[in-house]
Amino acid sequence: MAKRLNIRISGLGGQGAVTSAHLLAMAANKDGKFAISNPFFGAEKRMAPAESYARIGDERIYDRGEIVYPEAIMIYHPQVITMGKSYTMPFYSGIRRNGLVIINSSEPLLSDDDIKTLNDLNVKVFYLDATHLALEVAGTELSTNMAMIGGVAGITKIVTMEALDQALQDRFGKKYVASGGTATLDEAIKKKFAKKEQLLAKNLATMVKAYELGEAWAEAHSVVAA
Repeated sequence: MAKRLNIRISGLGGQGAVTSAHLLAMAANKDGKFAISNPFFGAEKRMAPAESYARIGDERIYDRGEIVYPEAIMIYHPQVITMGKSYTMPFYSGIRRNGLVIINSSEPLLSDDDIKTLNDLNVKVFYLDATHLALEVAGTELSTNMAMIGGVAGITKIVTMEALDQALQDRFGKKYVASGGTATLDEAIKKKFAKKEQLLAKNLATMVKAYELGEAWAEAHSVVAA
């Protein structure tokens, strides 16, 4: 992978594509790298196209906005490919030579023409059944984005698992503080925090499992990490 990695994330509303870019950028910062994340979407509703971008590198980054020429593309929903629910068509438009595409699916979705185009560019395609993994490990499909983040990190090594854990805690793990509340309120806050702690643990476990799967796939397919 390149010294700087430009990642384009295409999904549908409600899948956490925007959160994913933000978490990757936060993790990169914790690893001592420079990063910028940007969202891009139209109607804010579930199942509408949603896109986000993460730029990560060893040097200061000044450009923002849409990533036209990504080194890595993450596809969060099969309909991005099968029904064209994407702001970028075809979904791999602009992918750089020797790039990477990660698709959340349990089965191949690409046409023969798509496969030929990507093969000609020496682009590797990794099918990660992220939704199934999220259900299996976290018990909810809402952790699909955590699986996708883990997958891209395991393959590219653009951020460490330690940094992702810290970013996850910073983004979702803010502690609740009771100030002058009744005992009943204090107990409610404790329960809410306990529930959040469990959710964080499940999200992290999903991320770790996907990281391991991505790492193994990269080794098997001779993908060189960043």
